[in-house]
Amino acid sequence: MNKKIVVLIVAIIILAILGIIAYMVTSNNNNQELANTNKTRNNVEQNSTNLENAGDENNMNQNAVSNSNEVTNEEPQIEETGRTLVVYFSHTGNTENVAHFIHEAVGGDIIKLEPVNAYIDDYNTLLDVAQEEQRNDARPEIATQIDNIDEYDTIFLGYPNWWGDMPMIIYSFLDEYDLSGKTIAPFCTSGGSGLSGTPRTIQNEEPNATVTEGLAVSGSSSRNSQSTVNNWLSQIGF
Repeated sequence: MNKKIVVLIVAIIILAILGIIAYMVTSNNNNQELANTNKTRNNVEQNSTNLENAGDENNMNQNAVSNSNEVTNEEPQIEETGRTLVVYFSHTGNTENVAHFIHEAVGGDIIKLEPVNAYIDDYNTLLDVAQEEQRNDARPEIATQIDNIDEYDTIFLGYPNWWGDMPMIIYSFLDEYDLSGKTIAPFCTSGGSGLSGTPRTIQNEEPNATVTEGLAVSGSSSRNSQSTVNNWLSQIGF
């Protein structure tokens, strides 16, 4: 065979082999580019989906916050209790101490009775005035007005013990207000005379009311009487 023909055949074979190799390399590159393109597209789609999900989650969180704010901004529903009234007269502050301990325990409303004509501060003179009022069966005028007394079922009635009796302003209160059908729980402070039968007197003044066992607290210990008050409240059912 002619030497040139052999060389030509070898050259053609080499070119064919190189062509096949080049085709294979080009095909692999195209496949890789296509795979990368698909991967990039999938990543974009995934990111888009994640972004949408994040947006939905953010909206849900905003809605939750909005709903939470709506609940928080609502005015709390306060249960009205005003069926218990602590009403008291106190000149030196001893009975007032006990009254506030009672109110702290039972809730409801609390009212201090004030006379139109204030009592004198000097204690000895005050005793003379109190004794004179008792002798005259006086009814000192009350400056404090209670317009809604009918709303209360239970009245805690407090007073100091003056000359073995209630101050006459308490009689004024019992005369002015009809406490029929209500429960009256009396409490007093004294220098040692205790209740002196005042719950029985209250029952006589308000025959259609129920009067509980009374509480007597020493005036000197009124500031430290909370446990005594709580024990008494438990005994009478509060």
